[in-house]
Amino acid sequence: MSDVIDADGFRPNVGIVLLNPDGRVFWARRITRDGWQFPQGGIGSDETPLEAMHRELTEETGLGATHVEVLASTPGWLRYRLPHRYLRHHQRPLCVGQKQVWYLLRFMGEDAQVRLDAVDHPEFDAWRWVDFWYPGEAVVAFKREVYQRALRQFVVHAERLCARELPPPWSVPAGVVPAASD
Repeated sequence: MSDVIDADGFRPNVGIVLLNPDGRVFWARRITRDGWQFPQGGIGSDETPLEAMHRELTEETGLGATHVEVLASTPGWLRYRLPHRYLRHHQRPLCVGQKQVWYLLRFMGEDAQVRLDAVDHPEFDAWRWVDFWYPGEAVVAFKREVYQRALRQFVVHAERLCARELPPPWSVPAGVVPAASD
């Protein structure tokens, strides 16, 4: 799959928040790095965001559509810019960041079904379940606002699933409106 970059320099991408019945989320460590993140990946020019999400889920976790239920998605793109040191100035078009559609998935499988080595070149080498809000503080700084926005949009669905309130440990960033409950 070749990279698709829009006119503003953003690569279309999907992000995946995989939620277990206890209200904890899937958190994985990038291979050969100490960076932890949610599964995510590019959208091919021949894919819908939903198709890309299912492909990325399988590639990065070994889980298929039968292991999850789609609970929600963000209504539009959430964007983050890459730090200058990560820009590949020699490549055209220049990718300045990611624009992502995020999906909240309910995990319906068993932990033993997670297979980080389901592909020839795995993205992750370790994973664990963490508190719902933990990734919003623990992810690398340039992705933090997007993670917090996605989690805020999904909290109502997560609270319904685990039948308890999940109050955020951080305040609402300027310009971000928390998702309203039904």
